[in-house]
Amino acid sequence: MKTKITYHLKKIVVIFFLLTPNSLNADFFEDITSQIFDNPKRLSYGVSVTDVNQDGNFDFVVTGFGYLNLALSHENGKLINIVNQKKFSDEFRRTIGVAACDIDKDGFEEIYFLNTDTYSGTKKYSDRLLDIKDNNYFDLFELEKNKENLNLTAGRSVVCVDRKGDGEYGIYVANYGGPTRFYEIENELIKDKAQKLNLDNITGGRAVVSGHILTERADIFAANERGENFLFKNNNGNFEDVAFDYRLDDAMQNGRGTALSDIYYRGRLDILSGNWLGYHRAWVLENNEFKDIGNKDFDEPSRIRTIISADFDNDGYDEVFMNNIAEPNKLFRIKDGGKFEQINFQVGLEARGYGTGAAVADIDNDGILELLVSHGESKEQPLSLYKAKVNPKNKYLRIKPLNKYGAPARGATVTLTSNLRKHSKTIDAGSGYLCQMEPVAHYGIRENEKNMKIQVRWTNGKTETFSVNELNKTITLKQK
Repeated sequence: MKTKITYHLKKIVVIFFLLTPNSLNADFFEDITSQIFDNPKRLSYGVSVTDVNQDGNFDFVVTGFGYLNLALSHENGKLINIVNQKKFSDEFRRTIGVAACDIDKDGFEEIYFLNTDTYSGTKKYSDRLLDIKDNNYFDLFELEKNKENLNLTAGRSVVCVDRKGDGEYGIYVANYGGPTRFYEIENELIKDKAQKLNLDNITGGRAVVSGHILTERADIFAANERGENFLFKNNNGNFEDVAFDYRLDDAMQNGRGTALSDIYYRGRLDILSGNWLGYHRAWVLENNEFKDIGNKDFDEPSRIRTIISADFDNDGYDEVFMNNIAEPNKLFRIKDGGKFEQINFQVGLEARGYGTGAAVADIDNDGILELLVSHGESKEQPLSLYKAKVNPKNKYLRIKPLNKYGAPARGATVTLTSNLRKHSKTIDAGSGYLCQMEPVAHYGIRENEKNMKIQVRWTNGKTETFSVNELNKTITLKQK
């Protein structure tokens, strides 16, 4: 009798394992955090991706709140901090937001570190705008000629905006309890032009993105807290807030993570916007107003921080990673027609993670995106690093547009057209909340996809079209 029972139990166990996917093999991500060299518990916030040491490869820039700012470079299979200079590391200024772009037209990106030592209003320490000379970082705001334009208001996010389309970037600073700043270099001086450009609103600034949202130039969308959102339409380099007209004001919600995404795969950018403990939005433009087409699982309120739209598994459909704080993260796949399909996963769920920021980049140049997640605010935690488990048969294409000065063309739009889709991606200028992705359009290739071509819409609105003759590579395109 005992033998029969044992036999039947073994049979049940075998059937169970045959019918139940192995969680290790079926999971979407793998945890590669061990690749981060020297990864102690810390308070971190925003993450950006730029070429810190000008070697042609991208690096993760991770902010520290009372901890060192880091520049993590991929070397010999590890992510290693490569900058230890005080101006960059700056552990006492409490950095939360970060973005990089070429503000002086020298072909290399400067780094804006947004520091916040108080929740709202006036703060003690100003932001930093770092440039490099002879391998040494210096702060442009510390030059005597620029001190009158310091940002001494508590802020959250920063985004780079090529408002005139000439490759000369300005920096929009989303402040909290004080006027928005918009910095540009004019006659070798840093000037705040927010008032002149109709951008100096006072609100609870949280997230901000910039790109081809409405016009052929760089528009700006800002998701705010305790006040209406802004949608600044670019009128020949000046701005007009049209959020109410396009039904994006969302006055009863409190904005956080925001990203530009081609939700319908129709060749135009729409907006993913997360609201703190409020309904999340998947806004698509239809008949001159934005409509929320997210399903109930996507819209469900959460303690949202960062939203990322990217093709992690190279299947040709974008995923949306929703990074929550002190609450499990979520992951969705955007199918054709703007349908959000929730993906069940365990690795990267971080149910007890205090996620504050995240960014993606193909940091090791293997054609698969890495996802770096930072943690902090109310609990010190190490950084996390994840990578999708990709079918080796899946192919990819990466488009890296450079403007006429040789710098990443942040704010440009890349569109892949094929027999199966017309798919636009932004060259990220700054992703609300606090972060900034790699300045590359990364596409997985769908099954049976062919007849592919690439169109780049530059920040001046002009377009160029390129044939695709080879996959599984990064193609660098230079603006004429």
